[in-house]
Amino acid sequence: MPALTSCVSEMNPVTAEMIERGRGTDPKVIAERRKMQLHIHVTRDKLASNVGESASQDIEMLKLFAKSRMDVVPGIALLAFAVAGIVMLWLPLQSLLYWFVFQIIALALSYAFSLAYAKDRENFATIGSWRNKFLLAECIQGVAWALLVTQLLIIDTPATNAFALMLMTSVAAMSGMTSSAMPMSVFAGLMPPIIAVIALMPRGTGYGGLVQPAMAVLALGYFVFVSHRLQATTHNSVAFRAEKDALIAELEQAKANSDEARRRSEESNLAKSRFLATMSHELRTPLNAILGFSEVMKSELFGAHVVPAYKEYASDVHSSGQHLLMLINEILDLSRVEAGRYDLKEEAVSLPNAVDDCRHLLTLRAKNKSLSVITHMEETLPRIWADERAVRQVTLNLLSNAIKFTPTGGQITIKVGWTAAGGQYLSIKDTGPGIPENEIPVVMSSFGRGSLAHKTAEEGTGLGLPIVKGLVELHGGTFLLKSKLREGTEVLVLFPPERVMNALPQIEEDKPAAKRRFGT
Repeated sequence: MPALTSCVSEMNPVTAEMIERGRGTDPKVIAERRKMQLHIHVTRDKLASNVGESASQDIEMLKLFAKSRMDVVPGIALLAFAVAGIVMLWLPLQSLLYWFVFQIIALALSYAFSLAYAKDRENFATIGSWRNKFLLAECIQGVAWALLVTQLLIIDTPATNAFALMLMTSVAAMSGMTSSAMPMSVFAGLMPPIIAVIALMPRGTGYGGLVQPAMAVLALGYFVFVSHRLQATTHNSVAFRAEKDALIAELEQAKANSDEARRRSEESNLAKSRFLATMSHELRTPLNAILGFSEVMKSELFGAHVVPAYKEYASDVHSSGQHLLMLINEILDLSRVEAGRYDLKEEAVSLPNAVDDCRHLLTLRAKNKSLSVITHMEETLPRIWADERAVRQVTLNLLSNAIKFTPTGGQITIKVGWTAAGGQYLSIKDTGPGIPENEIPVVMSSFGRGSLAHKTAEEGTGLGLPIVKGLVELHGGTFLLKSKLREGTEVLVLFPPERVMNALPQIEEDKPAAKRRFGT
């Protein structure tokens, strides 16, 4: 039992709300996370399997060579068959058959080595031995061509010499184009025929007998040069592809880290909001006691204080408690909005009446600063379907900010009317110092305060505007803040047309028809 209890206590609590919101142990989230981690792990293995950049490129070059040899073997076999059919004009059938079988064996060996290399997963450890195997296969294939060229040159006729030179040029071109990934194979495959040409071709006298061997050597050298150039191009493409793969892997890793950090941030923010939203009773209960007892002590309900300073202390405790309660209420309201637990108690609300009531509540504060409040409201506006408490809180927060930051003798303009889209709006404009453009995102963030608030040491938590924005967005509306330095600030609250309750047309009864119906 103790072991079972400890296991249960270590398990993370999972609620239906957490699963509904995509947090906690949602199977879909876990499956997507595992799939992403597996993809990143595979990509890392591909990159980590190569010890260095040069080794990785060598492996890729050998893979390209093996693939090209596997693709070209059928073509070389067809070329050998066609050459055998032509050479039957000069060589006996038996010797030609031996040569053809030897050529097919060489091609089969090259194909087998290429296929085995493609299946080898430990090719890095044996890269040297594989390169030697490929060179051996190419050398055997070059010996096969050299045997045929030798037999043709021994006949020593213009036709056989020309055909041997043409055959060697064709084989050199094909080998140079298909073996660019490993130029050493070009040397291994062409050296035997070159030796045969040099040894048997010069039969004439003087410089004329050296023309054909020189042409053969120059042609073979040209294709070797072309093979080297192609190898450089292939090497660059392999290097670019390796860099691209590495960059993709880094981007995928960075994206995975970013997604994980964002998920953790959202979970921690949601946990914070839930914690604060559920702490309403625990925080407000002791504060209510502090406010109540300090109110009694400040008012001296049970007699005067022996020491007069106690009355001032009680007043300070009461004002501090009220400020703390206001701060807690704002934090809890913002937390409920962020956590999605702010339930709107919607009803038919008259926006002009709600705004006018809030204006009356703050009239005394405006008079203390000699502020003139001008109102422009359309009295015939229909009601909107909204939470009256939220509408009043939005209005009070915006009016309080306007009164707080407008200098003595300034002016505040309140407008309520129709929007162009058929909704309703609330506009509060002051003649204060304004907000710098670069500070607007700051004042719109939680606990953000502008430089003016710090300079004037105005009391505030920096939560008023975020709460207003959250409450307006819960109604499907839009909150806009427009401000210019030394010109003032204007805030706009736009309620969508869907919130406006259009009045139904009055039902007119047909009195004569009704009388006839009831027989009166």
